[in-house]
Amino acid sequence: MKTILVTGGLGFIGSHTVVELQNEGFEVVIIDDLSNTTIDVLENITAITGKKPTFYQMDTRKKEDLKALFDKHSVDGIIHFAAYKAVGESMGKPLEYYENNLSSLIYLLQEMRDRNLDNFIFSSSCTVYGQADELPITEEAPVKAAESVYGNTKQIGEEIIRDASNAHKINSIALRYFNPIGAHPTIKIGELPLGVPQNLIPFITQTAAGIRKELSVFGDDYPTSDGTAVRDYIHVVDLAKAHIAALKRLMEKRNKTTFEYFNIGTGKGSSVLEVINAFEKVNNLKLNYKIVARREGDVTAAYADTTIANKELNWKTEISLEEALASAWQWQLKQG
Repeated sequence: MKTILVTGGLGFIGSHTVVELQNEGFEVVIIDDLSNTTIDVLENITAITGKKPTFYQMDTRKKEDLKALFDKHSVDGIIHFAAYKAVGESMGKPLEYYENNLSSLIYLLQEMRDRNLDNFIFSSSCTVYGQADELPITEEAPVKAAESVYGNTKQIGEEIIRDASNAHKINSIALRYFNPIGAHPTIKIGELPLGVPQNLIPFITQTAAGIRKELSVFGDDYPTSDGTAVRDYIHVVDLAKAHIAALKRLMEKRNKTTFEYFNIGTGKGSSVLEVINAFEKVNNLKLNYKIVARREGDVTAAYADTTIANKELNWKTEISLEEALASAWQWQLKQG
């Protein structure tokens, strides 16, 4: 049985990926510093799969702790989620974002190099494309100067992985996510931002639940169909399954180069107002929202061309926007 190390494995995407890994028969070791999640997630993963993953509360920036973990566990692959991830926050805390997102990545790759480990999956982002010249965005689209510090950490992260993979023959895949949303169909795990949400869907659900007074829509003067920004919203379970597909590609040596990257989305763009309307319709609710000024670091529109990921990873999305929004609301109701 293969053992996979998942950093940030109690986070939103990480926890759903751990469930899919366990469903596929992998042993899972999780490390998470609990800075943006809670320990309850571990019990909820166990309730879904019937098997408790090995867990360490650990900061991936602590090199000696990482070393000790690799001394203890022989791993067959790593999926690296652990990172700060809020676009807006990153603009005000650049040094914290660079330190956290890059040092932990370097330390992991050093352990892989020193121990001759293979199979590295990196949690990247469509933010590496900036404001793309053409839509939908293909993997051939140029990586542009980042619009945010967060986006820049993903760009630099990919460069570090590419160079390390080439030099040390570590087979790696970066998955460039679009916008993950929704909750597991069991409603036992979902998106659980601590403090004020930085992403649209949890802000929508918290506003609908009365936790937030109103939802701010950042800008209605974009050159889009209704003036609001357009994104590609992918259900988190579909995204989690993409990690399994990528991991199997590396383990089966089907990768074409030591470093590959794939766009992971639905291939369809939805505007902020379209998402709000869909949420209201599917959950039979009315949302209190207002239009405010644009937010620094946001691009006008981003949605994926998934042709290459569909073909090379033998993967595609299966869950609709409406189903994702319904599950997000059920998850919010469970939180109270």
